[in-house]
Amino acid sequence: MTSDRPLRSVDLARLAGLSTQQIRNYEDAGVLPPAARTASGYRTFGDSHRRALLTFRTLLRGHGPVTAARIMRTVHTGDVPGALALVDAAHAALHEERVSLRAASEALQALAGEQPAPLPRSGGLRIGEVAALLGVRTSALRVWETAGLLTPGRERGTRYRVYGPADVRDARLIHTLRRSHYLFDQIRPVLRDLRREGSSEALRAAVTARGEALTARTRAMLEGSGRLYDYLDHLDGLSAAGTTTGSTADGPEPSPT
Repeated sequence: MTSDRPLRSVDLARLAGLSTQQIRNYEDAGVLPPAARTASGYRTFGDSHRRALLTFRTLLRGHGPVTAARIMRTVHTGDVPGALALVDAAHAALHEERVSLRAASEALQALAGEQPAPLPRSGGLRIGEVAALLGVRTSALRVWETAGLLTPGRERGTRYRVYGPADVRDARLIHTLRRSHYLFDQIRPVLRDLRREGSSEALRAAVTARGEALTARTRAMLEGSGRLYDYLDHLDGLSAAGTTTGSTADGPEPSPT
């Protein structure tokens, strides 16, 4: 449907399988440009509203409802650079998720490729022993602890740090990822996921599933960007022609405003 024939709320709603109330809500929220009104007060929409609705619905799949609505609302206030900045920020956040996922993959490779030496004693290790086992300084372990990456227990009375098997495992992973120049903020979610999943096998399955989800989301964001580009190009054409996005046709609409 690309004609300039005026569209009623119900016509626009049917295009996307929505209710007429959702169409009104979208206009009120700025997701759609302002609708024209007939002499009797009914909303009328045009091709630009159709394009805006399809653009928003496509952006939804990759950006989610909040960001998609912000992008469209910013476009309709005339701030196209601001809208594109929102798109850029979403892609940057997705990139950070990919970095974290790559860190998790490297951590899993480290777990699979190296057999940890058994702990010298069952009661846990002190900080100097862990540092010697990893080949790092005790100050590095303290820095990792301050950053919230490690949380060793404490001995009663002496309050000396005591590292159990899980703490030593985490320290090994931190050391591996730090040597690959990962930042603390990139390492933290890897450790969180490992602790939540409970084993490297479970984490590997979670990493695979997340990678597939990221790929699907990236494709959806690219599709949304293409649709947004077309919509902006359409608005540029209207601006150059000196026309508006609303319809001014006067005709009865059976659905309420």
